[in-house]
Amino acid sequence: MIKNKKDLKIYIKKEKSIYVSNLLIKYLEQIITNDINIKIWKFIKALRYTEYYHNNKGIINRLGYIYFRRKQNYWGTKLGIEIWDNSISEGLTIFHAGNIVINGMSKIGKNLKLHGSNCIGNNGYSLESPIIGDNVRLGVGAKVIGDIRIANNITIAAGSIVVNSFEEEGITIGGIPAKKIK
Repeated sequence: MIKNKKDLKIYIKKEKSIYVSNLLIKYLEQIITNDINIKIWKFIKALRYTEYYHNNKGIINRLGYIYFRRKQNYWGTKLGIEIWDNSISEGLTIFHAGNIVINGMSKIGKNLKLHGSNCIGNNGYSLESPIIGDNVRLGVGAKVIGDIRIANNITIAAGSIVVNSFEEEGITIGGIPAKKIK
């Protein structure tokens, strides 16, 4: 959760390095070619500023929240990404935009990697949503649904639907419903 400017700078620095080249010529190439990573970065940057302003009180912070929420909604609509405030810790990586939905009740650790067409949310019967550890990777089309827990360092195979908790760290899960693969 981003509570102060120091936290915001840490999140921004880490996530910017994922999407934007630090070499000027490569960065210019990304801009000129309308690279998708620049667009995803604009969404994530707006998300992080929205979180910062949401978590701080005062009229200036409220105005900042409204401004950055609007930017987040603009880029989210354009890219097909819906992620709510304070649901993901630092190091979010989105490899492919489109059809990414993360419920605001979900709690997700550091370094989440999404490969596209992912959903993390409730089961439709209750508001309870997944709690996911650090360094989790979701393959293309993977879904994590319901009041479940996913341990650290788990890889979820493409097309999987996870509806049960997996507490063992460092495993790969897959299938419908997901089971331990290795």
